[in-house]
Amino acid sequence: MQEVLIDNGLRSLMDDYIPTGEVLEELVCFFSIFSDYTRLRMISALAISEMCVSDISKVLKLNQTTVSHQLRLLKNLNAVKTRRQGKVVFYSLRNETLNEVLLKGVEFLGY
Repeated sequence: MQEVLIDNGLRSLMDDYIPTGEVLEELVCFFSIFSDYTRLRMISALAISEMCVSDISKVLKLNQTTVSHQLRLLKNLNAVKTRRQGKVVFYSLRNETLNEVLLKGVEFLGY
């Protein structure tokens, strides 16, 4: 058996800090938002303005089925919210934090 090199105080801090259980599961779901090219582009577009499916489709040059599918995933992950105006549904980011995380990623990569 290998000797443990960290002291009990540091070990306790790690036990408190390293996510487990429900928190870990929710973090994995949150970061999965950023694991798809289309979703990243959609988050970038929605950071600028709320849009309907057809506008997102035109701006990102994607078919409406793809856009609708990704928006449904983003909605299920609580990343976007909707607003209905007549028959048209507009989508926007639920929280500015999504855009901030995306921008931090760009910053981390040095762009």
